This record gives sequence, structure tokens and C-alpha cells, in this order.
Amino acid sequence: MKKVVMDTCFILTCLEFKIDIVQELKNILEESYSLFYIDKTIDELKNKPLEKLAISILENIKAKPIKTTMDTNVDSLLISHAEANPEDIIATQDKKLKEKLKKRNARLITIRQKRYLKLVN
Repeated sequence: MKKVVMDTCFILTCLEFKIDIVQELKNILEESYSLFYIDKTIDELKNKPLEKLAISILENIKAKPIKTTMDTNVDSLLISHAEANPEDIIATQDKKLKEKLKKRNARLITIRQKRYLKLVN
């Protein structure tokens, strides 16, 4: 089973454009998957306009936190995770993070045309 690890920007952008994460992932992934997020994502969501909605969406889609011990930002943690778990898929909209992950040959999911998700290999 594949892990799809979502970053903060991805979650908020899906909410902003009303993208059904679960349905879109079913459309693009042939294998079974589980949804995850870095535990510090919750800290990044604090004081954002869609904070409560984003947290409730994470609960509704049964996304699980990945516990971390490093005291660094979510992007650095996602890069470390992708390096340690090359089979996992990182879902992000962050341009700089995408570039760093592509250099590491990580599998990515991004939002296209504000409507659907796309798997980038």
C-alpha cells in the first residue's frame, strides 16, 4: 500500500478550489494508498483562515500524522521523508519544494487547472 504524504499548501489549496482529495486520488492512483501528513502541518495551519476546516478534513479523510522529532519546518521534513521512503508519494503545490523533490526523483502529486490532481513521476 502506497503512502501519500500531503503538505500544508496542498491541503489548503484543495480546500480553496473545492477539490475532493479522496475522489481525485482514486482517479489517478491504480494502487491502494493511505493518506498522511507531517505532524508539524497542524502547527502551520494555526491562524490560517481555513484552519478548522482543514483539520476537520484531515480527520474526515482519515489522514494519519507522521510523528517527527526534528525541530525544523515541514518542507525539510518532507524532503527527509522522501529520501528515506522513495516509494511514498508527496502531494504539494509549493514550487520550491517540488523542484527539490524532483531533484531527488520523488513521486509527486500536484493540482492542475484548479480542478484535478496529477501524478508526476
